[in-house]
Amino acid sequence: MKYVIASIISIIILLIVMYGYIKGVKVYECFVEGAKDGLTICLRIFPYLLAMIMAVTVFREARAMDYFTAIVKPVASLIGLPAEVVPLALIKPLSGSGALGVFTDILTRYGADSQIGRISSVLMGTTETIFYTLTVYFGAVNIKKIRHTLWAAVMADITALIAAVTLVRLMF
Repeated sequence: MKYVIASIISIIILLIVMYGYIKGVKVYECFVEGAKDGLTICLRIFPYLLAMIMAVTVFREARAMDYFTAIVKPVASLIGLPAEVVPLALIKPLSGSGALGVFTDILTRYGADSQIGRISSVLMGTTETIFYTLTVYFGAVNIKKIRHTLWAAVMADITALIAAVTLVRLMF
């Protein structure tokens, strides 16, 4: 059984190729065509991805997070969000890798079983990198007017933040 689990991806690929062959699909040609499309998409997304990475890097290096954290702390205390989690709540909509770094730091300092660690864990799983997603994907398909998408995404993140605090308090 250990060998089956270790080779599950190879088994899935083999099953897909066999299914395609049975259905009369030219599997190799379809794979090559898909790879070409994937490269084209990568080239279209790259400028937007680079711009977002640069913006997050400038934001982080300018220590702007410290200023935003100080501004948001009073509002966060109203919903019961610990001050230690505020940087994670602020960076997650901008950068998944930046949020992962902040999250790792929180778990290292306070532990995974602390209230701060639990709220951070729920927050990491329930919020999205809004600005990254909007920038990269909307930019890749040339959508200039995002209409209500940004506000809906921000409201969803705020709801997830409040739910994270509430659920952790109720369950633990």
